[in-house]
This record gives sequence, structure tokens and C-alpha cells, in this order.
Amino acid sequence: MSRCLISKPEVQGFIERCMVAVGTQPHHARSLAEVLVEGDHRGHYSHGLNRMDMYVKDVQSGICAKDGEPVVEKESAATALVDGKNLLGPVVGNFCMNLAIKKAKEVGIGWVVARGSNHYGIAGYYALQALKENMIGMSFTNTSPLVVPTRGKECTLGTNPISVAAPANDGDSFVLDMATSAVALGKVELYERRGDPIPEGWGCDANGKLSTDPKKVLSGGGLVPIGGDEATGGYKGYGLGMMVEVFCGILAGAQYSNHVRTWKVTDRIANLGQCFVAINPENFAPGFSDRMSDLLSIHRGMEPADPNVPVLTAGDPERMNVKRCDDMGGIPYHMNVVNYMNDCAKNIGVSPLLPCDNLISN
Repeated sequence: MSRCLISKPEVQGFIERCMVAVGTQPHHARSLAEVLVEGDHRGHYSHGLNRMDMYVKDVQSGICAKDGEPVVEKESAATALVDGKNLLGPVVGNFCMNLAIKKAKEVGIGWVVARGSNHYGIAGYYALQALKENMIGMSFTNTSPLVVPTRGKECTLGTNPISVAAPANDGDSFVLDMATSAVALGKVELYERRGDPIPEGWGCDANGKLSTDPKKVLSGGGLVPIGGDEATGGYKGYGLGMMVEVFCGILAGAQYSNHVRTWKVTDRIANLGQCFVAINPENFAPGFSDRMSDLLSIHRGMEPADPNVPVLTAGDPERMNVKRCDDMGGIPYHMNVVNYMNDCAKNIGVSPLLPCDNLISN
């Protein structure tokens, strides 16, 4: 099926209009739109435009706050605890990451945790902000319980993403941005929306057995940790997911594990816990960027197992997607996603809609 090529400003403006239409403050709407568009620009379509309707419903229902700003509750030279005041996740995330970077400039490291937050888009967006200051950035968040732990049948952990960004020379970098589940839920939703089976090892059915049917995963089943089942190392992903919970829900005093509300059920506030870290390499051994560049070169320059498939490092696929989008002059969206979001916009009286006239082949 053809895809629709839409420019970044058009997508961003569309998201902002939709959010403002349901009462979001314009500068908060802009923060959200920037995160979602960056997710798509980097190729993480599960966390971009595809998620807009969720934010619209959260604000429209009143389960997510429209007004106010995050507040620092407690802090030291290097740390801070922030109350996100139940605002949009990107609003909380930007506030916390900026604070972490400020502290890292002053004392070498900033470690900021937040409670009272909401879904904040791709974790990498916040880690990447530290690169602009030639710092290491990290970001973590807990989420609604969507992941079935090794040997279990019930979802007790979120996809709990990890992101680490580290600067190298000449604008190069290592950028890890991944869920601790085998895949993000949005990817399963995209497959279900297209009517395609998912790869084995992404999710399980209600009995905890691996399944390739996205409907079984989304209705009574759940995602599985990185590694799949126990025999292929799923317990390692399970451990990483719990580690994120320690940094987020537990450390921030937010909700955690199966105490977090059910995904897309807005019967109560989310109260997510999130963690943002900035580290100044200048406070450690000299030559950090040089060694990072060498580390990246070692792996990118090695002989691949398949001559046609080079070895990549974390962040390379995203860089390639960004270049592809920039060369095309926009972001290619599946028509089903465009149509779905335009329907969402019509329901709240938003115009103009996303354009659908610039079609390209897959």
C-alpha cells in the first residue's frame, strides 16, 4: 500500500491544533508535537503520530492536567525530585532534563526523578538533549503493565524503556533507545491495524504462551521481555524492566508495577515515574569523545557476517531514517494511520487535516 509523505511542520502543526482544540496550553501542545514528530522522524512510528489520539483523549477527559507547570519538591546540588502535576509527559520530561543538564554543568552530574507524570513519547528524545551540551544523557520511564514476566501469565511491568546517548567527535554519537520488552506495544498495534501477524517472540497469549497473533497479544495476553521466553534469555529483559522500575516508580514515589493504571483505561491518573540523567564527561578521564569515536569505528568498521548488511551501532538506524526523511522532504506515513488521525481531528472540529495528496510507494 502507498504511503503519504507529509512534511515535519505539517505534522507538528496538525498535532498542535488537535491538542489546543481540547484545551491544552499552546506551549505544552508544542512540546508534545515536537516529541511525537521526532519519534516518527527517527523511525519510531509506534511513538509518534500513531499515539496522538491517546494524548487527545487524556486531556479531553480531564484525566491529564491542562494547566500548571512541574514543581521541584526536593533537591541537592546533583539531584532533584519533581512533581509533574499530572501534566503531559513531554512537559514534565523537558523540565526535568533541562534541570538535570543544569546540575551536570555545575557539579558534573544531574539525576532528576519525577512523579505525577504521563506518557512522554520516545525516551531517546530526552537523552538526546544532553548531546547538545556534549554530555551523556539517560532517560527512563515506567508505563502501564503490558509485559508478562518470565514464567508468568499476568502483565506486571511496563515496556519500561531505557535510553542512553553519548557524544563522539564531529557530531557522531551512540544513542540507545529501546524498550525492555521485546517490542513496543505500538508496533503490535500497527501490525494489528494492518492485519499482519507479528514476529514470534514479541508477545504471548492469555496463557503466557508465545503467539504471532496480535489480537491475542492485545486482548488478554501481553508483551514479553527482551529475549522472549526463558530459554532464549527473556529473564534478562525481565530484570532490566524491573531495574527501570527501581529508578522510576520506586525512587520517585510514583505508581509502579501493576499499581499503574491499565493501558488506555482513564479511570484514574497515571502518576508515572520517570528518571532523567545528565553526566559531564569533563569531570572524568580526558579524551572521552575520542574514545567514543574509536569504539564506534571498531564496530562499524568490522567485517560483517553478510557483506550486504554492515554492522551498525545504536543510533545508526535512526540516523539513516532521519536522512531518508530529509532527502524525501517529509515523513512517510501509512495511509491507515493518516486516515485514523484525520478522523480523530474531525471529531474535535480541527482543520486543516493532514494532507493525503503526496503518495509514495513503499
